[in-house]
Amino acid sequence: MTGLTIVVASADAERFRTALMMALAHNALGGSCRVFLQERAVALLSGDDAGDYAATGLPGQAAMLGDALDAGVAVIGCQAGLALIGAQADGFDSRIGWAG
Repeated sequence: MTGLTIVVASADAERFRTALMMALAHNALGGSCRVFLQERAVALLSGDDAGDYAATGLPGQAAMLGDALDAGVAVIGCQAGLALIGAQADGFDSRIGWAG
């Protein structure tokens, strides 16, 4: 199985959830995967929507991101995105890579 790269090109939380689900599924099937968050999508690496999904028993975004990082999915944020949202890399999980 070949590697998979998923690009999250906007700060759309539903698309990010889908990207994480696809990455986790690909990883579970033995493939390698990385998720790249472009520009303003970097904002999705913080915060959580667990309350929106608790009643259905589904994990929130923060839990899914943690699961992906634990599983070895490479999560990479755009350095320009940090500047766009006024953040610093050290404010995020240390397992997140930065490029761009």
